[in-house]
Amino acid sequence: MSQKRKSFDSPYDLAAPAGAEGWQELYPYNMVFRDNLREKEDQKFWFCDSQHWPNVFKPFETIGVEYAVRCLGAYNTRHYIIPPANGIEFRIHNGFCYMSPVGVAPELIADRVPHFLQRAGHYFQNWESLLENWKKKVHATIEEMDAIEFKALPEMVDWADIESGAGIDPTAKMMADYDRLIQLCYRNWEYHFEFLNLGYVAYLDFFSFCKESFPNIPDLAVAKMVMGVDSVLFRPDDELKSLAMLASNLGLGDVFATKNGADDILAELAKTEKGREWVTAWNNAQDPWFNYTSGNGFYGSDVYWRDHLDLPMGYIQDYVARAVKGEQLHRPKDALIVERDRIVSEYGELLSPEALATFEGKLGLARIVYPYVEDHNFYIEHWTMGVFWRKVRQLSRVLHGYGFWNNPDDMLYLTRDEVRPVLFDLATGWGVGADCIAPSYWPEEIERRRKIVDALATARPVPAFNEPPAEINEPFTIMLWGITTEQVAQWLGSDDDDPNQLKGMAASPGVVEGIARIITGPEQLDQLQQGEILVAPVTAPSWGPVFGKIKATVTDIGGMMSHAAIVCREYGLPAVTGTGSASTKIKTGMMLRVDGSSGTVEIIG
Repeated sequence: MSQKRKSFDSPYDLAAPAGAEGWQELYPYNMVFRDNLREKEDQKFWFCDSQHWPNVFKPFETIGVEYAVRCLGAYNTRHYIIPPANGIEFRIHNGFCYMSPVGVAPELIADRVPHFLQRAGHYFQNWESLLENWKKKVHATIEEMDAIEFKALPEMVDWADIESGAGIDPTAKMMADYDRLIQLCYRNWEYHFEFLNLGYVAYLDFFSFCKESFPNIPDLAVAKMVMGVDSVLFRPDDELKSLAMLASNLGLGDVFATKNGADDILAELAKTEKGREWVTAWNNAQDPWFNYTSGNGFYGSDVYWRDHLDLPMGYIQDYVARAVKGEQLHRPKDALIVERDRIVSEYGELLSPEALATFEGKLGLARIVYPYVEDHNFYIEHWTMGVFWRKVRQLSRVLHGYGFWNNPDDMLYLTRDEVRPVLFDLATGWGVGADCIAPSYWPEEIERRRKIVDALATARPVPAFNEPPAEINEPFTIMLWGITTEQVAQWLGSDDDDPNQLKGMAASPGVVEGIARIITGPEQLDQLQQGEILVAPVTAPSWGPVFGKIKATVTDIGGMMSHAAIVCREYGLPAVTGTGSASTKIKTGMMLRVDGSSGTVEIIG
């Protein structure tokens, strides 16, 4: 009988894929495992966060993980003083993100409690007004970012600037606008975590109370007590469904039944009064709801609906076909609420009047703050980052126009700090009327980096590094990523493990059988067929429009509060998350039995 391994490999012993040697030079010094820190780094358990960063980073794209990790940690450690949890360290290895939670020494926890109660309590007591203020702050930042424009430099300074004695030229504005773009992005990431961890804390407090009061209660039963929410994250998909219903009601089904793209469909609709009525509704839905990516907002190549209208139009075409048949498109929210209230009532009857009051109070708070756990995704990952990447691409294309690199979006192969001397190179060449240095340096260097990034992308990341702790009890790690003691043991595995059985988190209830479809990125979503089971390293919240096609979802990573779990519960789909290896062990076309109530996936044919 084979023994399970007790430890994963050290990152220092994991070689780079062929052709990716020297990849460490692509990233800042503080993001990679450094040889002189090996003894210290090998003492920590690192897991791959493919839930948020499933792809290899181009150098500029590390901005998302840098800001997210720093701000999450600061709110835990410095703002709210969350008693059991500090932040999370991260490193990039072979192009992928690995994380290691930073615990709080047990003897320090008690001293943090009064600070946390005062600070978190202030937010919980003033949640609605503070959240309304939060939305204003986030909107203002987005508007300021959206107003930035990067343009080619003029042949000469405007006469108006000479006449007024301005004394500066457009290069100063270009450099200042670049710095401002970076800082505005940072600002909204600070706002991102102002409420997020408190949403998790309130749910975790309710979860802990339920576990103490009802020792045998399944994790899924607790999660179902807060489902049936109205989250703005679902609004883009709901807008598409409403547009599809309107098309059906107006008798426009034939227009959408073609294989045409958005431009052709809109042109055809413009010919009739009812068609023009629909186009008005389409235009009204775009701001802000088309500031939505089919990815997750962390990569410069993410495709946003407002920039690629064929994407939302394609989803609408599918929805119209279903609406014409009389299918129900919208989420089964009423049924979810009935089930939610049934579970609450059953468990509430087991409590004394005093305990029931506590139960209801904690549940009430969890329901108030819970929607933000998903809402933030729309405002930050989708809307903020959509504007941010649009401006990054705009600047990259301006510099491409000067011959600085071969392809319009090649600035992504620079770190953000490398861009500042590039801008000064442009300013100098323009200012003195001489050639810039960049065209003789960056095209060749970017091609070298591109080959390394492409080589890194040929290998999937290993799930973890080093020896895991005997017990994983850090609540955020369990709740968000689904990394439990049991799951890590399964990842370590042995030769005796049944290759046809996978275990994960029971993330959304129900049992179904169906054909597997492996999806590793949003560009493959059009391959999904009606009634298939979606199997992916991770899903994005924006994949909602395909949930009407599928029977269930299975992911490699993710806990009870991961986006895949929450979205599947709200759409009434079975889900098993955190399996560790489903997307590599399962092949498209296999017949699966997915039990989202027990967290098991079986290959049955």
